[in-house]
Amino acid sequence: MRRVGLALLLVLGSPPAAEQQPVTGLTAAPELALVYNAIFDARFADVPPLLTRACGPAPREACRVLDAVGLWWQIQLDPFNRMRDAAFQSRIDAAIAAAEAWTAREPERAEAWFYLGGAYGARVQWRVLRGARLAAARDGKRIKNALERALALDPAMADAYFGIGLYHYYAAVAPAALRMLRWLLLLPGGDRAKGLEQMRRARAGGLLVRSEADYQLHVLYLWYEKQPERALELLASLTERHPRNPHFRQAAAEIHDVYLHDPTASLRSWAALLDAARAGRVAEPEMAETAGRLGIALQLDRLSQPEAAVEHLRAVIAARPGAPFGAVARAHLQLGDALDHLGRRGEAAAAYRAAVVAAGANDPLGIAKRARAGLRAISR
Repeated sequence: MRRVGLALLLVLGSPPAAEQQPVTGLTAAPELALVYNAIFDARFADVPPLLTRACGPAPREACRVLDAVGLWWQIQLDPFNRMRDAAFQSRIDAAIAAAEAWTAREPERAEAWFYLGGAYGARVQWRVLRGARLAAARDGKRIKNALERALALDPAMADAYFGIGLYHYYAAVAPAALRMLRWLLLLPGGDRAKGLEQMRRARAGGLLVRSEADYQLHVLYLWYEKQPERALELLASLTERHPRNPHFRQAAAEIHDVYLHDPTASLRSWAALLDAARAGRVAEPEMAETAGRLGIALQLDRLSQPEAAVEHLRAVIAARPGAPFGAVARAHLQLGDALDHLGRRGEAAAAYRAAVVAAGANDPLGIAKRARAGLRAISR
């Protein structure tokens, strides 16, 4: 009988292994949430020690993703500055490679797929910022596939609904040209309402992504839902939870200006940012002070107070700050506008010429072009 059994085994092969059961949940979520909170607080110096403490119980791959996310948020504070781009690309590519290896090693572990989707999500945002739309679209497909796999293994993983909801929303509202790109890449269509519902679900029940969901939802309410007041509510909530991050205060000031056309409210928001920067209550206080002064000056000029605007602009020029990107060139440009409004055309022309020089060859903000337009206007 043993010989018969052996013969059958040789013919039929080994008995099938027991089907591997899905592994659900997020390991060490509370420890990783502390890292995520530090990133959104803009406490970037605290991130490495927090990761060191978290990456005992937490998976190393998850920690690599959050390390890259922290660098991405430093880029967001000064988005036109490319000095951190090479470091970010290196870190995020390494994080993606590590997460992909994890999914190959443990294909039934839901969190491996979740962190792979999260890593691609960080790279998508950076690629969109740098105008690499085709590469971003390819990553969008990878996000969808990874997070769908995570949810198939663990339908209760609320955090995973954030990224998949973001995909469904943007796939539905993409402009016609991008829909053609989606078709060429064989990307599935989206669902606007479903995407919003999934992001709200992640916001309500997620262990890690509540602040990220609030931030991305504020963008959607602003750009596509045409609800700037709702976007302001989300930014206010973010500012309350993460008061050290100057980005949320600045975004609110810009909404009052660009979307609500309320220079008085925008001025108040910029002044609050300046006060917080001077008191050291926000990260990168020098950069925040510069942004606050530029914003205040812009609104003072619009409120027919160009003389008061000039004071803030001359302070920026005298300080010669290195950040945010293009600050000195922008200060010269705005100074030219304010002086022109005061009727001091000779001084305005000098300010416009200084703006062209300060802008240099790398001028993504188009400051030199606007300064030359100002020069032409006052020379007529």
